[in-house]
Amino acid sequence: MERLTADGVDVVRVIYPDLIGTDRARDVLVDHLPSAEAHGLAFCRAVYHTSPQGDVVPVAGGLDAGLPDVTVRPDLSTLAPLPWEPGVATCLGEVTDPATGAPAPESPRDLLRTVLARCAEQGLRPIVGPELEYFLLEPAPGTPTGWRRSPETTGAVYTAGLRADPDNHLLRTLRHLRDLGIGVITGNHEFDGGQYEINLVHSEALDAADRSFRFKAAVKELARKEGRLATFMAKPFGDAGGSGFHLHLSCDDAEGRNAFDDPAGAYGLSAAARHAIAGIVAHAPALAALLNPTVNSYKRFGPDTLAPWLIDWGLDNRSAMVRIPPERGAGARLELRLGDASANPYLAVAATLAAALLGIHAGEEPPPPLEGYGYDTARSALLPTDLSAALDALEADTALAELLGKDFTTSYLTYKRNEVERFQRHVTDWEFTEYAYHL
Repeated sequence: MERLTADGVDVVRVIYPDLIGTDRARDVLVDHLPSAEAHGLAFCRAVYHTSPQGDVVPVAGGLDAGLPDVTVRPDLSTLAPLPWEPGVATCLGEVTDPATGAPAPESPRDLLRTVLARCAEQGLRPIVGPELEYFLLEPAPGTPTGWRRSPETTGAVYTAGLRADPDNHLLRTLRHLRDLGIGVITGNHEFDGGQYEINLVHSEALDAADRSFRFKAAVKELARKEGRLATFMAKPFGDAGGSGFHLHLSCDDAEGRNAFDDPAGAYGLSAAARHAIAGIVAHAPALAALLNPTVNSYKRFGPDTLAPWLIDWGLDNRSAMVRIPPERGAGARLELRLGDASANPYLAVAATLAAALLGIHAGEEPPPPLEGYGYDTARSALLPTDLSAALDALEADTALAELLGKDFTTSYLTYKRNEVERFQRHVTDWEFTEYAYHL
C-alpha cells in the first residue's frame, strides 16, 4: 500500500478469465487491498456460465445450486500499473471455491496448471510463443453492424507505418503494451484492412497464457478508450480473412535443454517432438472445440484461406495445420496454426499441451509431412466443419477429456452446446435476404 500510494496509485483492478477468456474484474481502492487479500472478493460462480449477451446458461453448480459464490484474491506478484489509466494498477486474481479453498472447477488458469503438473511428471517444461491477430473497427452508423474496418486499406500485409495505419494505432498500442510489461516484441498490419498482428515473447506456458489474456484485455480497452472496437472474433466480415491465434510450442527437459531438438532424429526433431506432433494430429477434431470455440470460428476455415482446413502437418509449410519452423537447436519447435483469436488462451494452451502429452505417452510417429500446397482432401482428413461437430469430437475423445478433467469438460460442453442451440433458433439477415422476397 505504501509503495502504490507513493507511485500515485489509488485503485487496483483485479482481473481473471471466465470460461470464454473474457476478463472479469473488480476495482479495489488501495485502502481496502489488505481486506481483499485476506478475505477475497466475492463473485457469483455463474459468471463462468454467462453468455456474451448476459444470459446465465444452466451449467451444473450455477443456477441449480442457487448461484453460489467463488472467491477471488489478488495475486500481487502480477501487479503492474496501467500506462493509459493514471492512478490504476492491475493484477490477476486467484479463483477458489469458498467452501473448500480449492480452485474453482471452471477456472481456466487452474486447468492449465493441472495439465502442466502432468507435463512436469514427464520431466517436461513447456515453452509457448503466442501470435494473435485482431481487427480494429470504427463506428459506422447506418451499416448493418454499426462498425467498419479502421482503416479499410487493402494489400498492406506485413507493413508498418502510416500507409496502412494512418492513425498510428499500432505504434501507440505497442508502446502501451510494452509499458504494461507483458512481453510484446513486434507488430505489423496484417492481410486485411484494419487487421493487425502483435507477437509476444516466448516463455513458460502459464506465463505465456497470462500475458496473452492480459494482451487481449488491454488491446480491447485501448480501442474503447479511443471510441473504437478491437475484436478478436474469428471472422468478423464475410469479405475478409479471419484472425488467428498461433501457438509456438517447445519443451525444456530437466537440464533446461530443448527436448524437441535432435540433429540425428528424423527431420532434425527428437522422438518427443514427433510424438507430440502425432498427438496433436490424432486429437485435432477435439482440439477444435477449444481452439475454435465459437459458431463463427468455422467460417474462418476453408481451402486457400491460410487457415487450417485439414488435419495435417508440414515442414515450414504455412498451409498445414501444424507447421515446423526451420530453426533447430534451441529454436526447435512446432507451430499449431489451428486456433483462432477468439480462443481462451488458457484453454488453448492447456488443450494443446494435453494432446501433445497424450502423443508422447502413445509413442507413435506422425504421418508423412505435407509436401507442397495443402487443402487437398484426398491427402488428409477434414477438421470439424462446425462447432457442434467439434463439441461431439471433444465428448468422444475420452483420453483428452479425462486429462482436461471430467467436471471441466462437462461444463464446457453444456455451455457451448447452449450457444449452438441459440444460434440455430436465430433468424439471420442472410436468411431474410435470401428467402423473404421469393418464397
